[in-house]
Amino acid sequence: MSNTILTVNGVRREVASAPDTPLLYVLRDELGQLGPKFGCGLAQCGACTVIIDGRAVRSCVTPIDKVSGNVRTLDGLGSADKPHPVQKAFIEEQAAACGYCANGWIMNTVAILEKNPRPTDAELKQELAGVKCRCGTHMAILRAVRKAANAMA
Repeated sequence: MSNTILTVNGVRREVASAPDTPLLYVLRDELGQLGPKFGCGLAQCGACTVIIDGRAVRSCVTPIDKVSGNVRTLDGLGSADKPHPVQKAFIEEQAAACGYCANGWIMNTVAILEKNPRPTDAELKQELAGVKCRCGTHMAILRAVRKAANAMA
């Protein structure tokens, strides 16, 4: 094991994990960031998504020695008193059934809207195509994404 310095939600943290340890494991097990979830372990479902320097990244397949820049997690987006506009829209639209996939949808939406505050529906569908929801709340999710886009534009 070696020590690695990561910046998570704006705070520099030293972690003692092997360089090839997936970022997801470090975030959850060492740093207590419970927003990103283990879903498939293959970067196919999106439950583990974090934002690194503006890009949505699947943390389950990203080794910590390949991480540079600020890692943003759901835990660092907003608070119960002041949720991020995307979080607020998801709450208002009741866009989660079980909620397990919510991290992936929210973090991908934040990355999209920060890059393009006025995406078309086609652009949203293309950008969000890799995030999975087994409960079938896709229509509520799309309403929440559109509501967040309007709030952030």
